[in-house]
Amino acid sequence: MLQPCEEVIDFTANIAYEDDILYRHFENIIVKNSDLTRKLVSNQANKTTAHFRWYKYKEAFSSDLVLYLLSKYNIDTGLVLDPFAGAGTTMFAASSQGLGSDGIELLPIGQEIIKTKILIYDICMEDEDVINEIKDFIDARSWTKNGENINFDILPITAGAYPPETDKKIKRLLNDIALLNSKTKEVLFFCLLCILENISYTRKDGQYLRWDYRSGRRAGQNPFDKGNILDFDSAFTDKCHEVIEDIGCLSKVNTHEIGHINLYKGSCLKILPTIPANTYSALITSPPYCNRYDYTRTYALENAVLGVDKKLIIELRQEMLSCTVENKKKDLLNLNKDWQVAIDICEESRLLQSILDYMDYLKANKLLNNNGIATMIRGYFYEMACVIYECYRTLRPQSYMFMVNDNVKYAGVSISVDLILSQIAEQIGFSVEEIMVLPRGKGNSSQQMGSHGRDELRKCVYVWRKA
Repeated sequence: MLQPCEEVIDFTANIAYEDDILYRHFENIIVKNSDLTRKLVSNQANKTTAHFRWYKYKEAFSSDLVLYLLSKYNIDTGLVLDPFAGAGTTMFAASSQGLGSDGIELLPIGQEIIKTKILIYDICMEDEDVINEIKDFIDARSWTKNGENINFDILPITAGAYPPETDKKIKRLLNDIALLNSKTKEVLFFCLLCILENISYTRKDGQYLRWDYRSGRRAGQNPFDKGNILDFDSAFTDKCHEVIEDIGCLSKVNTHEIGHINLYKGSCLKILPTIPANTYSALITSPPYCNRYDYTRTYALENAVLGVDKKLIIELRQEMLSCTVENKKKDLLNLNKDWQVAIDICEESRLLQSILDYMDYLKANKLLNNNGIATMIRGYFYEMACVIYECYRTLRPQSYMFMVNDNVKYAGVSISVDLILSQIAEQIGFSVEEIMVLPRGKGNSSQQMGSHGRDELRKCVYVWRKA
């Protein structure tokens, strides 16, 4: 009988063998694209782009990437879908080109961003009263004066997140904007959401919030200093002026040239099956990565102010695509019996099953730092297979699906997410046209580097076409 170390070698050798076979299958279409940069496929490029710069949605890709793909593949008519809409980058960028766009989003913060931006697009461009009310409100600065407060929810993860004076001003602001007309109130509330991180002791950092040493929370071995913590008055008024400035730019756009935008609220696993076949002329998305990031924690400050309580957070965490160690197995066939096709494809994927066998072995032998990793990886690929199945069904023939995703690494093994998902797509019926790779990959996690050394992982944009 093999010793544990020999079994690990056997597992990893088999994974490497199967990975090599699949890589050779796609080798001719795995192409480094010098047009793709980290800035383009991340939120960085949105920081200076009017109306995309308002809220820093950490996991977003840039509006420039959407415009690049629409132009490169000559997509100029029809309806575009993003089943993981996030802050709505695909939706609003496609709309700016005259295309209709649908998005599906589960998280309350994403829904709130998209809803408010639709309001601004549809109403504020021609509603001078709203703009004037916003200007009058920020000039009056009522939140700096004594008055009534409206408390907002505190979650365990957000307790003590703001300096006392900032906390007081948020509560005063919530009271005072509640007295305004609904349109003005929504825009001002949105401006508040946009600054929460900057005025807090926290910084979004993947799986959790990092806490500045000034918060008084117990610091680890390396106390975190987030740098300048913005004061409430300047942060809020600056954000309001930024939104007003960008609304002025939008008001110069011919509203007839802007495509219709529609948001579905909920899980794409539940909503996609309700959409008629052959609906979309393109699909541009970036699903959650298989990287343990828990967006209910990442956006905890916003969840608290939005009134998302602990019960709903637990429900959202389970509704999300499996990307955290707390996700439980979903009964996919109970959601849709037609997904048996997608599940069978996963069962027959030699590379995927080799990885899952290894993770199950590690779990059984208590060699994973979190047993939820094995469940997460299995759930991620099986659920993504069902999503890909539905995307294929809802796309029109000859239409493109674009997906931004990263490869990952666990227990010393690199997982070629790009190869596995492209194989699944191919067997569902897509033609895998290209796997565009950024010239520079990303490093694996610091934890993985500490145990297994640095390993550059591919960061890609997949290009699939419905045959």
